Amino acid sequence: MAVTRNSLPADLRKRVGAFLATRLQPDARLWVGLSGGCDSVVLLHVLSRLGFDNLSAIHVHHGLSPNADAWAAFCSGYCERLGIPLTVRHVTVDASSGLGLEAAARDARYAVFAECSGDSLLLAQHRGDQAETVLFNLLRGTGVTGAAGMPVERRFGGLRLLRPLLDITRAEIESYASANSLAWITDESNTDTSLTRNFLRHEALTAISQRFPGAEGSLAQAANHFAEAASLLDELALIDWQGVGDGEVARMPALRQLSLPRLKNLLRHRLRCLGWQVPVASRLEEFARQLQSAAPDRHPELVLPNGKMRVARGLLHWLSEK
Repeated sequence: MAVTRNSLPADLRKRVGAFLATRLQPDARLWVGLSGGCDSVVLLHVLSRLGFDNLSAIHVHHGLSPNADAWAAFCSGYCERLGIPLTVRHVTVDASSGLGLEAAARDARYAVFAECSGDSLLLAQHRGDQAETVLFNLLRGTGVTGAAGMPVERRFGGLRLLRPLLDITRAEIESYASANSLAWITDESNTDTSLTRNFLRHEALTAISQRFPGAEGSLAQAANHFAEAASLLDELALIDWQGVGDGEVARMPALRQLSLPRLKNLLRHRLRCLGWQVPVASRLEEFARQLQSAAPDRHPELVLPNGKMRVARGLLHWLSEK
């Protein structure tokens, strides 16, 4: 059957509705991250048409572009037409943090998102964003969790973070916008290939897709496989913790019975559960080897931004700096 002008938008709305039906209550209080770009404009429009009444949008004003005020004004006008409340938050991006401008802006944005009070936060990343994330993480030498890219849902402070468009292509999103006569803003920095994400999108993935036309979908599918593997590793870590854990500490004799890969997996899982930053692989491996080989009178310690892991009296402790 031929694809008509309205069939793709209807299908997108149906798919988003099916995604949310199993995850949200009808009266859930929802927040949508609204940048003003095509993806978030479409997501907010779809949600408004799906009948979610307790719906608000939040726009983060980074102040990095001379057009930032115009983008905030666009979002305000769009939400007013939809009848959806909008919160605009101004942030200062710390460009000297050492993270890089993209990562620093993301951290500032998510810090604002974390302050939202409600049930769920919905973000508009799509399949192309997922492919870029997987490729970016793989090039950094990531592990299984990083290769899983962005999860479709996860806990985020007191909220559930959901990405309803993660399996939807940019072309489908733009088709919906066109069919519904939606306007959006374009961030001029999106064409700056000195930024890593833009380089991957406009140059690396474009070149790869010329040889492998289904590259974007394949990378997104690989992310699903890695996510499944990461889930299994988490289950293994929980099993291992039951054998070594003693309240909030771990018994060293039991830890030493684990193989090095299982010990590293357990340490990573424990850090993530605590909300701590996981160190680079080489530091974690060195610490795990110390745990396996240290004499009883030695006290291996690994200092991290959030605290430290330290052995004392035959137990491994996680000591928070807060």
